[in-house]
Formats: sequence, structure tokens, C-alpha cells
Amino acid sequence: MDYAVRMAKRFAPAAERNRGPIVEVLRRVLPPSGLVLEVASGTGQHAAFFAEQLPSLRWQPSDAAEGALQSIRSWVDEERFDNLMSPLELDVCSAQWPIDEADAVLCINMIHISPWKATEALFEGAGKLLAAGAPLVTYGPYRVHGAHTAPSNAAFDLDLRSRDPRWGVRDIDALADLARGTGFVLEERVGMPANNMTLVWVRTP
Repeated sequence: MDYAVRMAKRFAPAAERNRGPIVEVLRRVLPPSGLVLEVASGTGQHAAFFAEQLPSLRWQPSDAAEGALQSIRSWVDEERFDNLMSPLELDVCSAQWPIDEADAVLCINMIHISPWKATEALFEGAGKLLAAGAPLVTYGPYRVHGAHTAPSNAAFDLDLRSRDPRWGVRDIDALADLARGTGFVLEERVGMPANNMTLVWVRTP
């Protein structure tokens, strides 16, 4: 790996910690084959790990930020998995996504660090790509019936809102309302380490 690639490649300790628990859920809920679009792939660590662990699926990472795209390309170039594709530049709020269809959509740690309109766009965009029965999987911290699941999440929520009032830990009830309006239902809620959850939404007919 040359110097430019090493400089571009990013590493997030949190992604290293949560990748194992997340992939165990993905083994159960993703289709046995097909294309998985990861929205807001960040460093690219997850895409590389999931591609290695689930080789029967093709992994399409994406992000809106150029620095993230460079990091993802570095992971792709280093790992060289046949089922790991070069990243797409994808702004979730764009009216036109650079992909026409997928067999599943995955979004990790975006919903709480973006405006609510980005979450709306995620569900609307995924609804255009996915066939009935296909999953949209989201991961992160969530509130349940208006309450935080741990004091650390409450503190995290305050910190997020202090940095940007448009951010914040979202309530599952609000997400479920949005999902129903965009053609999804919540099929499964899985508790994860560090007071996070994986939510499995399924596209309705």
C-alpha cells in the first residue's frame, strides 16, 4: 500500500468494537445473496469486514463526504475482496441516488448525527430501491417511548444537540411512524453492546 493510500485510510475504534455483534445480526436478516447498499459507510471498516464475513453478498459502500470516500477506497484497495465494490458518492438527501436497486440497505450510526430530513430521505430512498420483503437495517442509539435506555445515552443526546440542534438520539416510535409512511414496518429490534440497537425494517408490498 503506497503512502497516499495509507494517509487516506481511516480507522475508528468504535467500528472495530461493534462490527462483530452487527455481523451476527446481518447473518440472520440479510438475504443469502444479492447486493447490499451501505449508506454513510464512514471509514469503510464495516464494509470490508462484512464483505469478508458474508462472501455470498456483494457490498456497495457509499458516503457523501470526500474524506470518507477516500478512506473507503483505501480499504477496498487493500483488502481486494471480489465482492467489495468501489464506493459510490451518495448524498442521502439527493433526489436521485446513484444506484437503481438493491437487495438490502444498511445504515450504521447516521440517524443520530444528521438532521431528521436525512432519516426521512433514507427511508424514502431505500423504499425506491428495495422490493417487498427486503430489509433496511439501521444501527445506533435510540430512545424507546420517549425515554433513553441508559444515562450515557441521555448524556450523548445532550452532547449531540449542543453540537448541532438538528442532531439527536431518535425515538423508535417516531421512526416507526416515518417507516409506515414510506412503506416499511419494524420487524425486529435487537439489543446491542454499549446501549445501542439494531433495527430491522422490512419493505411492505
